[in-house]
Amino acid sequence: MLAARKNSTMTNNHTNHRTQPSGPPLIQCRRLTKTYKKGDNTITPLQELDLDVPAGDFLALMGPSGSGKTTLLNLIAGIDRPSGGQLIIGGTDISTLSRSKLADWRSVNVGYVFQLYNLVPVLTAYENVELPLLLHSMSAKDRHEKVQTAMQLVGIADRHDHYPRQLSGGQEQRVAIARAIVTDPTIIVGDEPTGDLDQESAQAIMDLMVRLCEDLGKTLIIVTHDAKSAAYAKRTLHLEKGRLVEAELLATRHAPLVPQEA
Repeated sequence: MLAARKNSTMTNNHTNHRTQPSGPPLIQCRRLTKTYKKGDNTITPLQELDLDVPAGDFLALMGPSGSGKTTLLNLIAGIDRPSGGQLIIGGTDISTLSRSKLADWRSVNVGYVFQLYNLVPVLTAYENVELPLLLHSMSAKDRHEKVQTAMQLVGIADRHDHYPRQLSGGQEQRVAIARAIVTDPTIIVGDEPTGDLDQESAQAIMDLMVRLCEDLGKTLIIVTHDAKSAAYAKRTLHLEKGRLVEAELLATRHAPLVPQEA
């Protein structure tokens, strides 16, 4: 898909992309729960959360620190495993996969963009983007074509031989995004992808993410504290104490009325 669409026309206007996607959900969370032990205490960052994410959605997750945003992101990305409930993505209940099968699934289906880039400092931009492809069986020629395509898509091809220390923050994040999309994953997740960038670089990165969604059909989910970044998404959901605030308010609003006794 990347190669087929690399020459497509891309718009920079993020105000024209807010049409809600339709069709069956790509991601289905059902009573999704995550708990862990901290000393004698049980911490529950997610509590029986229900969520549907259609294919082609661009979803921003917001909420205070400790609200469960990154926990949810890591579960969807297959980095962590739920303690309860179901997490069905593309028809596969990934909550039932073994660790090795989950790792295989993740390498094909998910690209992760980190706040602090997570580039390997001793590798060039090209080599950092190439890393995920080394987990797949393909020829050196095919790897080269995929890396070139991904770097061209994010506008960083002219920095292919630069090391991370030779790049600006915005350029490093473009390399990180190229690394996330080089395997042509269905889902791209980002944990505060603009949190370490100045305003101009942050805007450029969010414009790029919109184009990945609109022109390449990727499903994007980001965690952010920045309302300006969240405004680029097709929809924004807020979490508090492991629950979706809107979902609870909606349930309360639609609860049946109970007649009061006289």
